[in-house]
Amino acid sequence: MNLSFFDQFASPCFLGIPLILLSMLFPALLFPAPNSRWITNRLSTLQLWSLHSITKHLMTPLNKKGHKWALILTSLMMLLLTTNLLGLLPYTFTPTTQLSMNMALAFPLWLATLLTGLRNQPSISLGHLLPEGTPTPLIPALIMIETTSLLIRPLALGVRLTANLTAGHLLIQLISTAITTLLPIMPTVSILTMSILLLLTILEVAVAMIQAYVFVLLLSLYLQENI
Repeated sequence: MNLSFFDQFASPCFLGIPLILLSMLFPALLFPAPNSRWITNRLSTLQLWSLHSITKHLMTPLNKKGHKWALILTSLMMLLLTTNLLGLLPYTFTPTTQLSMNMALAFPLWLATLLTGLRNQPSISLGHLLPEGTPTPLIPALIMIETTSLLIRPLALGVRLTANLTAGHLLIQLISTAITTLLPIMPTVSILTMSILLLLTILEVAVAMIQAYVFVLLLSLYLQENI
């Protein structure tokens, strides 16, 4: 059976049942459960330190009202981070390469931030659609432009995450295929290409972490505008 480069992004199935839900829940099993011990192992210490650092960076720009979102944003950050990193392992499926999943995460959270602003400070939230001091003839056009930019925010969140991860996975597969093809013909070139693959893999690890952080950071900035 001939496989294309894009078959790696197809959701795996077992007996006709999609396994994407299982692949989304599996990263949560990697985190140790909290306990009441004073002295814990290094893994628990690293977990607590990472959660504290992420929460501190996300909640510092927000006021006390925004601190209610700490659990949601931190949990989302850890989910995206572990899912993106596990997707770089061989023979694994990355759910965050699916636009449907990323939109399912981005749209409800963006809508929640928007409704929070419209409920708590409707005049200020609607005032973002029209900058102060706008000439009268430009008011209708600017309102349409700002409304469009507001509505495409969740689409931009989902597409950004999907495109970056998909491009990285495709590059890794293309270079891996080139290495396998060149190895019996030109071993030296194959070894040089393997070094490029190693550097690309390190880059993709950084991209996976950065994209998870950017996704949650933009949501926190949208929340900051509405509280």
